[in-house]
Amino acid sequence: MSEVQNACEERMKKTIASLKDELGTIRTGRASTALFDRVRVDYYGEKSPLSQVATISIPEARMVVIQPWDKNLIKEIEKGILSADLGLNPSNDGKVIRISIPPLTADRRKELCKQAKNTAENSRVAIRNIRRDGNDELKKLQKDSQITEDDLKQGEDALQKSTDSYIQEINKILEAKEKEIMEG
Repeated sequence: MSEVQNACEERMKKTIASLKDELGTIRTGRASTALFDRVRVDYYGEKSPLSQVATISIPEARMVVIQPWDKNLIKEIEKGILSADLGLNPSNDGKVIRISIPPLTADRRKELCKQAKNTAENSRVAIRNIRRDGNDELKKLQKDSQITEDDLKQGEDALQKSTDSYIQEINKILEAKEKEIMEG
């Protein structure tokens, strides 16, 4: 029974980690290296993460500087940033790429909040699906006489408590992200 609980906990933790990654890529009004986590660069025929072919730094709140380790990659890095559809325009001086992060409009902020809410809702659904899978697994164990009806009830209660606590965590993460977007 506790194996089921532990397996569900693990999956719920992964869902939270995935949510944080996902929300990290949503652009706020300030520069962040997390914006570039999904950028892939064609590096000698291999699609490599930007962070593996260049140094990304934030010298000021609305400026990102990307310094490729290999100067020949500048065009590829620019291509990667543009194809990642981040709404950013890179400019290069032959040595480094500079990206100015424009301030967000009120409409764009609302749009980004909506995107964050959808992402959080998908995570909530994933958590509930994990609970459902766990409950199904417990019912199967009870049906196969591996656990008692009391064990089943305890297991379901424990899963519900986990579900509630992870849903609360998702709400807190979303609230923080919305605040960050609106302040930007």
